[in-house]
Amino acid sequence: MRIVELRRHTMRVIPGKHLSQAGVTLARTVGQTMGHFDQVLTSELPRAYETAIAMGYAVDGQYPELNTTGDSVEAEVPYPASPAQYSAAIKAGGAASEAAKNLYAFLKKVVQALPNEAAVLMISHGGVVELAAIGCMPNEDHAAWGAPFSYCEGVRLSFEDGQFTHLEILRVDQGNPSK
Repeated sequence: MRIVELRRHTMRVIPGKHLSQAGVTLARTVGQTMGHFDQVLTSELPRAYETAIAMGYAVDGQYPELNTTGDSVEAEVPYPASPAQYSAAIKAGGAASEAAKNLYAFLKKVVQALPNEAAVLMISHGGVVELAAIGCMPNEDHAAWGAPFSYCEGVRLSFEDGQFTHLEILRVDQGNPSK
């Protein structure tokens, strides 16, 4: 079995590109509860890269596939949106459906390149995490996944026999991130 852990970046200074001190503290605290990863990938945006570093991980690569949902998806599903809202947009076809398919293909390509029993951490952005998770697990009850993923939250996906087989939702108590 291989693992993909996909998380949203932490807090940044808005409108700036870099993490806030609160964001560094949150990422550092969450990182202390995470395990070992054989590979760490982020989007090309500074807040994702900096989140991985603050969590305590060296970054092996940055990929545009993890950057954003894009304007066409945003037009269909304005951010922030719940997994259920993204799921409905995906089922309607259009840009959200295409984005979910592309993210699925990207995650599958990355995880298939891993050795058996390996794990990869990916740090991305709100909307991207939801679309990728739904793309990998399209038959789940997406409404049961709850609210949009907040800072440092995401999913852990298991991959066996050429397919994603299990999804675990990773929530962070924003007031007590060690939970």
